[in-house]
Amino acid sequence: MAERRRPEGNFVNGGAPKLENIHKVSLVPLVFLIFYEVSGGPFGIEDSVQAAGPLLAILGFLFFPFIWSIPEALITAEMGTMFPENGGYVVWVSSALGPFWGFQQGWMKWLSGVIDNALYPVLFLDYLKSGVPALEGGLPRTSAVLILTIALTYLNYRGLNIVGWMAVFLGVFSIAPFILMGVVAIPKLRPARWLAVNWHSVDWNLYLNTLFWNLNYWDSVSTLAGEVDNPKKTLPKALFYALILVVVGYLYPLLAATGAIPLDRELWTDGYFSDAAKILAGVWLRWWVQGASALSNMGMFVAEMSSDSYQLLGMAERGMLPEFFSKRSRYGTPLMGILFSASGVLLLSWMTFQEIVAAENFLYCFGMILEFVAFIKLRLSCPNAPRPYKIPLGTAGCILMVIPPTILICVVLALATFKVMTVSILTMLVGFVLQPCLKQAENRNLLKFSTNSDLPEFEETEHDVSTVESLIG
Repeated sequence: MAERRRPEGNFVNGGAPKLENIHKVSLVPLVFLIFYEVSGGPFGIEDSVQAAGPLLAILGFLFFPFIWSIPEALITAEMGTMFPENGGYVVWVSSALGPFWGFQQGWMKWLSGVIDNALYPVLFLDYLKSGVPALEGGLPRTSAVLILTIALTYLNYRGLNIVGWMAVFLGVFSIAPFILMGVVAIPKLRPARWLAVNWHSVDWNLYLNTLFWNLNYWDSVSTLAGEVDNPKKTLPKALFYALILVVVGYLYPLLAATGAIPLDRELWTDGYFSDAAKILAGVWLRWWVQGASALSNMGMFVAEMSSDSYQLLGMAERGMLPEFFSKRSRYGTPLMGILFSASGVLLLSWMTFQEIVAAENFLYCFGMILEFVAFIKLRLSCPNAPRPYKIPLGTAGCILMVIPPTILICVVLALATFKVMTVSILTMLVGFVLQPCLKQAENRNLLKFSTNSDLPEFEETEHDVSTVESLIG
C-alpha cells in the first residue's frame, strides 16, 4: 500500500497554509447558518397544506420536531463536540464503522446536499415567476439559474465568516414580512379553518416528504465544526437557538395564512405565501415576501454549499479523498469542494421540486441510518470517552430515542416512487465502486492522498478509549 504523505509546515485546521485572514465563526452567525441549512423560513412548506390540509400541516410542524429534529440536533451536538473538526458525520461513521462506511456516508450525504442545493434556484424562480412570467421556463430560466449559481458560489469562495454574517442579514430580512403578515392576519383569523382535513384525499408521500425535507439537515453544521470558534461550547448553543427559530418560523406564518384565508388546497403550491400576503395586506407585502424568498434561497444555497464543500475538505484531511480536495483558497475556503458542489448543482437543476425532494430524502435516509448506528456504537464501545456535550440519557435511553426517527426513515423509504428508488439506489452503488477505485489509485500512486498530522489516527478498541481521548484532545 502506498504511504500517505503528511503535510508539513504551519497549518490551520489541517491541509492548508496558515492564513491570517481566516476568522472563526461565532455563535450568532452559526445560529443563522444552521437556520439556513435546515429551513430558511416557511418557503417550501406550502405543499404540506395541499397534501393534507391545515390540521395535519400544523400538527406535522408541531410534533414532527420531537420525532426527528430534536433527536438529530442532540446527536449532532454530542458527536460534533466529540469530534470538533471538518468532515463531521463522515468522521463519526469512519471512527465507529471503519473508513469504507465513512466514505459511503460522505458520498451519500454530499450527494444529498448537492441535490438539496439544486432546489434553491428552483424555489427562487418559482416565487418570482408570478411577477416576471419570462422566468417560468426556457432560456431566461436556464440563464437565471446559471447566473445565480455562479454569483452565490463566489460568495462561498470569499469566506465562511462572510457567509455567516450574510446569513444573519438575510435571516432578519426574510423573517420580517411574515411577522408583519401574522399581525395583519389577526382580525381575520377563524380558528375553525385550522381544523380542516379530508382523510380520504391525503397525499401521504408528498406530506411526509415535505415535512422531512423542511425539518432535517441538522447534522450539516458538523461538517464545518473545525471553522467554529470554541465548537465544544458554541455548537450545542447554536443548535438549541436554531431549533426554536426554525419551528416558530414554520408555525407562525402557517397559522396566520390558513386561519385568515378561506381554504383552497389546490392553490397551496410553491410560492403561495406571496399570494397569501397580497390577500391579507396588498401587493406591497406580496413583493416583500417574494424578495424575502429570493434572499432566503440565496442564504440556503450558500449555507448548504459551505457544508458540502467543507465536508469534502474534511474527508481529504482524513485521507479519504485525493489531496487536492484539502487545498484552500487565499480566503481559507475549500476551493475544489466549492467547484465540485457547484457543478453538481448545475447538473441537477433541471429536476422538478418534487423529484428533487424525494431523491434527496431517499439518500439522506440511508446516511442517517449510518449516523444512528455510529452514535450508538460509540456509546457502547467508548462509554467513558470525553464528550463536552452529552445527551442526558443513558445508552438504553439513546437507543429508545433513535427508534421513532428510524421508523420514520423506513416509512419515507417505503413511500418513494419506483423511479426515485431506482435512481437513488444506483447512485448509492456508485460509492461502493468509487471507494475501492480510489484505494487502488492511492496504492499505485496515481493520486496523492495525505493525512493531516494535526488529526490523530483513530483505531477503535473495545476496552481502551485512549485513542478517542487523543482524538478529541
